[in-house]
Parts: sequence; C-alpha cells; structure tokens
Amino acid sequence: MMKTNRSSATGTYVMTALFAAMIFVVTAYVLHIPTPATGGYIHLGDSILYLAASVLPAPFAIAAGGIGEAMSDALTGSVAYALPTFLIKSAMVLCFSAAGKTILHKRNAAAAVAAGVICIAGYYLTEVVFLHSFVSPLAEIPANLVQASASAAAYFLLGNALDRLNIKNRIGVLN
Repeated sequence: MMKTNRSSATGTYVMTALFAAMIFVVTAYVLHIPTPATGGYIHLGDSILYLAASVLPAPFAIAAGGIGEAMSDALTGSVAYALPTFLIKSAMVLCFSAAGKTILHKRNAAAAVAAGVICIAGYYLTEVVFLHSFVSPLAEIPANLVQASASAAAYFLLGNALDRLNIKNRIGVLN
C-alpha cells in the first residue's frame, strides 16, 4: 500500500515522538548508573539515539535525541546538564545517516565511534566550564568511555536485529 506524503509526514512526526519517549525512558530509568564524581550517570539511551539517527531524517532525529536526553537530565536531578546534553546529543546525531535500506552500514558503524568521541569531549568541556578546571573532569572520562562503548554495542545488536526484520522498509518514515 502506497502512503501519501501527508500520511508519511504524520508517521515521521509520530516516530519522532516515540523515539524521544524511548530515549527519555531508557536514559532516565533503564540501567541508570549514577557517577558520584560529577552527579552525572551512565546509561544506554545513546543506543536508542543512534537508532533514531539511523532511521529518521536529521532534523527529526535531532529533535528526538536532544529532547529525550535533555528531558532525562531535567527530570532526574541533573537539570544543569539539560542544555549541554541537548547540544551534545544533537551533534552526535549528525554523525549518522538515515539514507539506505538498512540501519547498519559502513557510515553508521563509523558514526557510532565518532558520536562516542563527541559525547566524551562534549561532557569533558561541559565539566571544564562547570568545575573551572581542566584536570578534575578527567575523572569522568572512564565512565563516559564505558557509556559510549556500551551504547555502541547495544546499537549494533539492536540495529542488526531490526535490519533482519527489515524495519526501515516497514515503518515508512520520510527520508
């Protein structure tokens, strides 16, 4: 059945809202591991952010990722991080491409690594501003490295499973 542009656009908005909600829930509540040094936390929300960026057009993926992750900070006691999180996660999304028939392809595999680097560097710089020190934020790098690695691994597992289901062809978002 061929979708009209209007129903495809509606589907894209709905998928964006669903991804924002999933990103928020996974970031805020699923394997949410606090890191006492800075009040941050390790989570797997970035894996869902990567999926959104691999399925949705960039502006919609930015909205889903930035809003979902920033809301997590705002509503779980890390409100000072909401704006930096929105900016960092939006930059991470830009590494990925929704073009193509599958979620996992060479660009998106490399994008998971690039996004991890952006995450680590972005939060390091955020901590430099918050703590007025270039040394103290170094303590958070290992936790951010764990988060980036775990999120990339979860993305590869979920992306592979969804590719086997031919999910990109089935959901029909505008690209």
